[in-house]
This record gives sequence, structure tokens and C-alpha cells, in this order.
Amino acid sequence: MTIWTDLAGTAFEVSYAPVNGARTRVLRAGSGEPVVMLHGTSGHLEAFVRNVPAFAEHFEVHALDMLGHGYTDNPGGDLRIPRYVQHVLDYLDSRGIEKAHFVGESLGGWVAGRLAADRPERVGRLVLVAPGGTVANPEVMDRIRTSTKAAVTSDDRALTRQRLELLMHDTANVSDELVDVRHAIYHRPEFVAGIDELLCLQKMENRVEDLLTPEQMGRITAPTQIVWGAQNPFGDVPEAHRMQESIPGSALEIFPGCGHWPQHEHADRFNDLALKFLA
Repeated sequence: MTIWTDLAGTAFEVSYAPVNGARTRVLRAGSGEPVVMLHGTSGHLEAFVRNVPAFAEHFEVHALDMLGHGYTDNPGGDLRIPRYVQHVLDYLDSRGIEKAHFVGESLGGWVAGRLAADRPERVGRLVLVAPGGTVANPEVMDRIRTSTKAAVTSDDRALTRQRLELLMHDTANVSDELVDVRHAIYHRPEFVAGIDELLCLQKMENRVEDLLTPEQMGRITAPTQIVWGAQNPFGDVPEAHRMQESIPGSALEIFPGCGHWPQHEHADRFNDLALKFLA
């Protein structure tokens, strides 16, 4: 299976939108109520290629490369949660979207959760996929920082593959094409130059200040579905239960045999669950 065959039966457009001075790559498909998809740390919109076709049958999909990620501009300076949130809001404004549903994975879930807490009028429903940002675990932070920097600062494709394999319970889900896409992104001069700013949330002082707190989660009024992998290497299952307890009325689904990318490793199950929830 390749990215092209995943998307081949779907009418879609990949373009660059001017978003408050930051040239932003976005994949758009489908029609209906808007759904914004946000990827994880050092990721890119291809994280959702196994989801876009199913979602586009019912919704207008907007899968973004977040600020400083993928092929979206990095305007300089540390990339902290408020900046990511503002970039997403600026994107919505640039498209004339008053309210959207959100599917946020890892860092994207952190950003979507913070947006829902601070700007509830802009959020319809919320699907948080292995969301980060509720704890500051030095071991996990070091794993993210060192594995990403090793892959970015070396031309060895094996290191890019290893970084992607960290996300999966079954490494067969890491295709050669996915490695090629990420390797090309990781070695863009702009990406290499901004890698420390992109990884700033893996520094304790920044992360603690930006954490999604129980008080903030308690302010989320959007109906929320949390999806978690039982073998998530970046967060244990009790972390998911604490999040579910903190967000009023939220639901939690734990996928067995699954790592940090439930939407990719178990795409059919994820699509069925998320689409029923969003509907």
C-alpha cells in the first residue's frame, strides 16, 4: 500500500495557503462540515492518508502541515502551544471557517485540546488521538528529542525509518514511501535550521509551562472522543484514563496491538469510530 493508492479514489487538492505570513501546506478533500486534521511532533499531513478518503465522503477535510512542520514555513523562534493554536485559528479565518471539528494526533491533539479550552466557539467535536501535553516525562521527551535530531542531522535513511517505527506497534506499517516522504522533509534546509525550535517542547521548562492542565481540560465543552494505543510508547494507558476523567463527558477507546498512530495502524477501526462520533 502506498500514499498514492490510499488517496487514488478520492478527489483531493494539495496546495499552499498564505496564513498570516506563513506559507502553509494543506490537503483538502470532500465537502460538508469542516474537519481539521493536525499531526504530531516533526510530522506532516501524510499521517492521515489512510483517513482522508473515508472522512471526505462525509466532511470537508483540511489536513495541515502545522507551523514549522512538513512544508509549512517556520517563522522563527520557539514553537510553543499558543503559536500553534494561533496558526490554526489564522488558517480557519483565512478560509472563512467559523467552527470546525478537529482530529488531533499527539502534538496535534495537544493543540486541538488547548484550542477547545480557550476558544470553545470555534470547535464542534473533538477527536484526540494519542494526545500529548498532559504530562512531562523526561524519558519520553528525551526519546523524542534524540531520535528526531539523529534523523534530521544525518543523511542515513535508516534513522528516519527508526523514528517512524517508534510510532508503530507493528513496524510493517512503515512503508518505504512514508520513509521517503519524511526523509525529504527532515532534510529540507529550512527544517534542519529550525529543528531546535521545533523540539523546544521537549525541554522541561517549556513543556511544563505549556501543559494541558486538568483545569484547562475541564473547560472543554466540545464532545470529545479520545483514542489511545495500548502499546503507545509515548504515554501509558493510565495517562489516557486521567485525560478522559478531566474532560467532561468525554469517551475513551483503547486499541489493542497499537502504538502511537491508531489512525494509521488501525485505520478502518479508527475511521468507523471517529466518523460515527462526528456524525
